[in-house]
Parts: sequence; C-alpha cells; structure tokens
Amino acid sequence: MSARDTTARWITFPSGTDQVRAYLAEPSGTDVVGAIVCAPENLGVTEHRQAETRRLAAEGFIVLTVDPYSRIGGRPPQDYTTVEERRSKAFIAARDETVVPDCQAALEWLRGHPRVAAQAIGAVGYCLGGGTVLAWAAQTRDLACSVVLYALPVIPAAYTPDGQARSRIALAPKIAAPMQLHFGEADEAIALDQAQALKDALETRAPVPVDFHLYPGARHAYMDDTLDRYSPEAAKLTYGRMVAFFRGHLKVPS
Repeated sequence: MSARDTTARWITFPSGTDQVRAYLAEPSGTDVVGAIVCAPENLGVTEHRQAETRRLAAEGFIVLTVDPYSRIGGRPPQDYTTVEERRSKAFIAARDETVVPDCQAALEWLRGHPRVAAQAIGAVGYCLGGGTVLAWAAQTRDLACSVVLYALPVIPAAYTPDGQARSRIALAPKIAAPMQLHFGEADEAIALDQAQALKDALETRAPVPVDFHLYPGARHAYMDDTLDRYSPEAAKLTYGRMVAFFRGHLKVPS
C-alpha cells in the first residue's frame, strides 16, 4: 500500500469533566478505516510527534495522539533544575490515574468518527506513553491490539505520585489483546533485565499473542530522528513491523 495524503488538526474530546486536547491525523478519502490512539513520550505532543502522527496516518489509519499535559497547558512541568527532576515531574503529571482514562475517552471519541471502524481501534505508546498503553491494555477490552515502544517495565518510586515503584510486569495476565513490543538492547534508561522480565511474563502469562523485539545497539528513544540516540536501522525495522502489525489486526469488516 502506498502512502496517502493526510490532513491534521487539533481537536478536543471529553474525559470525565474535562476537555482534553489531541492531535488528529487522517488519510485522504472517505473510506472507513482502522484507528490508533497514540500516547506520546514525556515531552508531550511535540512537533516530532505530530509529524509521526501524520506519517502513521499516511499508512491508512486515523491516528489520534493524546496530549497527556492538556490540563497544564500542553507541556510537561517546566519547574525543574536537573534532567532527573524533569523526568520525575513529567511522569507524575502524566500518571496512569489521569492518562489511562483519557486514552479510553479518546477511543470512545474515535468510535463516533464516521470513518472509523469501531472494532478496529488499536494503541501505540512511546516511552512514558508506552507504559500508559501497557497499563491501559490491562484495563480495557476495547482495544484490538497495541504496540509498546521502550516503556519502563518498572516505574521508579521517584516517578510516581505516591513514592512507590510500580511494576508493569505484573500486568501480563490482564493483557486482553495482541501486543507488540520494541526495546533497545543498549537502552540507558531501561535495565535490560527488566525488559527481559517483561518479555518472559508476557510470553508465559498473557492470554494473547505477544510479539517482542530487542534491537542490538539501540539506545533509549531510538525511533526519534531529532535525537543523537536515533538508530536508523532499528527505527526502520520497528516502523515496518509496527505498520504490518496494525494492518494485520485493524482490519475493517467488509
């Protein structure tokens, strides 16, 4: 399938009593297609994430990237003095208690879109957003599939609102739809043994198919071509596998 032209715009949708903003990209045409909810990195919906949203839409999906910082102005907290403090405050501001319901609300909004096949909605998450998708996939039965990219298998205590570490590994038995995961072997933010433990738990305890990929030499956020950690080979493989996975699971009923 060749890439299609896209249109993109910011929208808002209701989540509880709030209005949450998100970046919507749609492929050209009027046909009914599958859709994807995207949970972004801890930097939020940056220009890079907007471009990647449009890129995925050009593959033939309607893609909605949720702003996890919508309630605080569309950016993670800026009152930090160190890189570690920045990450900590970003994770706490985008904690599961807030963003998982927002992702579910985004899915409900997409179900009302005239071009979306209601039973063909998946999810993708990057870094912080990958953890969001892991947590969400363990709580919902509405996703057709999900893709997780370099999520923290265990969130450090400093990154949580209650100061207690949170394990994504324990969620494995609750995952209800096929999942694909991508990690870099040289990820400086995620211990390799944690990634391996997540892989083992999902492959032995999840009641659905799991497709796990580990890329030699790839560092954290290796998909982002605006960073010096960008790994072209791993990024190309990941993107191709992700698109194929979505095409296989987000099929529109005839």
